[in-house]
Amino acid sequence: MPYSFQPDAMYRMPTHFGPRTGPRRGPDGRGFDCVDSPKSLSHSVSFLSHVSAVEALLPPGFALDGEPVVTINATYMKEIDWLAGRGYNTLGASIPVTYTGKVDTVTGSLLLVLWENLTDPILTGREELGFSKIYCELPEPVVYDGTTHCTGSWLGFRFLDLSLHDLNEVSEQEIAAQAANATSEGTLHYKYMPRTGEWGTADAAYAVLTPAHTPNRRVLGMWRGQGNVQWYRAKWEDMPTQYNIVNGLADLEILEYRGAVITKSIGGKDLSDQRILE
Repeated sequence: MPYSFQPDAMYRMPTHFGPRTGPRRGPDGRGFDCVDSPKSLSHSVSFLSHVSAVEALLPPGFALDGEPVVTINATYMKEIDWLAGRGYNTLGASIPVTYTGKVDTVTGSLLLVLWENLTDPILTGREELGFSKIYCELPEPVVYDGTTHCTGSWLGFRFLDLSLHDLNEVSEQEIAAQAANATSEGTLHYKYMPRTGEWGTADAAYAVLTPAHTPNRRVLGMWRGQGNVQWYRAKWEDMPTQYNIVNGLADLEILEYRGAVITKSIGGKDLSDQRILE
């Protein structure tokens, strides 16, 4: 007798073995409070590019909000509850946008792509949340002679070097003021899932919001300084399914750098508040 789906349970392929565990569903269906998990170290470098080049990357309903500032962020996470204490790393590119739909108008950062070095968060984030997640290798950063080096590669082909230097610690007062003055409503995404057998047709295509509100996240330290971004253009042979992503980001000319930040934090949320924008 074929199985039936349990109402209100969380499934992912393969569904044959019942509801799946993940960031929003632990053993026996329990959740995770994300108070002391994860422990994160985030590295970001921002730069100004051309309006026309950045606007060419916007999906339907999105418009550039302010200057065309691109931010590249590499984050290294440890002691993650839903992975039973394991961790993984991420590399993302984002731009400031406003989304205007029939109901919602939201301002925040559009996450263009998010590389991760572990399958499990890629699948849960793509299918359940609508993040534009793909895989790459993200080794731990190397710190030498006052400079932090972050790299991204795919099956041995290095496509990005990110470096941060001349860093100065930010005071607790400045950190608190920055948080109080934040205007972003969150991180925006464009979820797209193709319809099987009807290529060029979408099963799902809509904007999604990760609300900024994250009460369990505490910033333990922050350092500001300078940074550099170096993309290495890829041929199809180098990255058969990703070369146009890397080259599209490499095409964003760096007109001037807008600084670099390292942030050490603990805690977060399970992203159950993710919602479709209408």
